[in-house]
Amino acid sequence: MNKNDLFYMAANNGDFVEVSYTGRIKYNNIVFDTTDEETAKNNKLYNKNAAYGPVTICIGNRELIKGLDDFLVGKETGKEYEVEVNAKDAFGEKNSRLYHLVNTAKFIKQNIRPYPGMQVNVDNAFGIVKTVSGGRTMVDFNHPLAGKEVIYKIKIDKIITDTNEKIKSYISKLIGEEIKFKFESNRLEIHCNVEEPLKKIMAEQLKKVIPEIEDVEFKAVEEEKKVGNKE
Repeated sequence: MNKNDLFYMAANNGDFVEVSYTGRIKYNNIVFDTTDEETAKNNKLYNKNAAYGPVTICIGNRELIKGLDDFLVGKETGKEYEVEVNAKDAFGEKNSRLYHLVNTAKFIKQNIRPYPGMQVNVDNAFGIVKTVSGGRTMVDFNHPLAGKEVIYKIKIDKIITDTNEKIKSYISKLIGEEIKFKFESNRLEIHCNVEEPLKKIMAEQLKKVIPEIEDVEFKAVEEEKKVGNKE
């Protein structure tokens, strides 16, 4: 196979792919998410701290909403697709159990005067104020896009076949930063400091999404420094 043929391959479940996309709400065409910096600026979504450009995901690992993740199976690289996703397979249907009455005094004590449409944090849960009446505030803790059909334009830029590139991408996603690692003979050595419970979770996830990995070992960065300074 010519390496250029990879550009036209169809993606399968379990493939690592780079994707570019823009999502908008169906009923009002409002853009709510995008990987494109210019689109973000044009739709008042721009965040100077965000990294724009194609993102790497593993198809079937639910790193995107279900409807979009499922749609990618069998799609070709280099082609832009448009797909409508129903509420159930997007951000879920509205759940009436996630509407809670909160004593308005709780907000007043924090110098917050709630009003309909206001986003609030109640015991580390974010919600939207629906009504304020009789000393009670109705807060909707559903996802802001719950109950809404959405439309995505999405393109698979390329399929990633290099194992080291897959590992680099997935580790960065798990812990939020790039770290040193070594992959050899199906054994992955990760150089970082993480708590024991997280090590187990990371190892299981890595072996699940990258079958080439059979064993995972963590090496503390401090230990490396001590060894490196030893004469």
